[in-house]
Amino acid sequence: MKHPTNRVLHAYWDKLRDGRMAPERNDIDPAAIKNALLDTFILEVDPGMELPLRVAGARIAALFARELKGESFPLLFDEADRRGIRDIVRDVLDDSRPAVAGATIMAPGQRELDFELLLLPLRHHGKTHSRLLGALAPATVPNWMGLVEPSLLRLTSWRIIATDTTPAIEAAARTTSPQAANVNQSATPRFQVFKGGRAK
Repeated sequence: MKHPTNRVLHAYWDKLRDGRMAPERNDIDPAAIKNALLDTFILEVDPGMELPLRVAGARIAALFARELKGESFPLLFDEADRRGIRDIVRDVLDDSRPAVAGATIMAPGQRELDFELLLLPLRHHGKTHSRLLGALAPATVPNWMGLVEPSLLRLTSWRIIATDTTPAIEAAARTTSPQAANVNQSATPRFQVFKGGRAK
């Protein structure tokens, strides 16, 4: 993550989960992330994966020059990228791991604007696959924001962020080999460093 807003939000989320796969939605205290609220949002996970916005920060609303509560999050993206956004969300939910993505947007007569998108899994009343916390943080704040309606967002990149909470038994259960599922849980992963040249 490059954007300060996303680093702050991720650090807060990581502190809240306290070793769990994800924190509870009701654990979030807006006052604790007041410096990130302008770019922060919460998505509801629905069966049709329309992902309506339950909360949208003021700067996100200003970006699209309208109130966004209740709108479908994937529909803020170009049609070609909507499936990709839903796939990213599914990965975040299924693996209970954050994702970070790059996105761009254009306003009429203006230069392309870069964003960093962060998606963080949440539990809601103990349930997974229910809520997502996120941020859509601009590289710069343009003078046209809030005055004109821009194009839809375009995805440029994305990746899942590894966490340190996936138990070894869970990782083993995800393998396709029955033998691999019976690994010694006390075994410690190892790596080897080769000095100079390339390992062969």
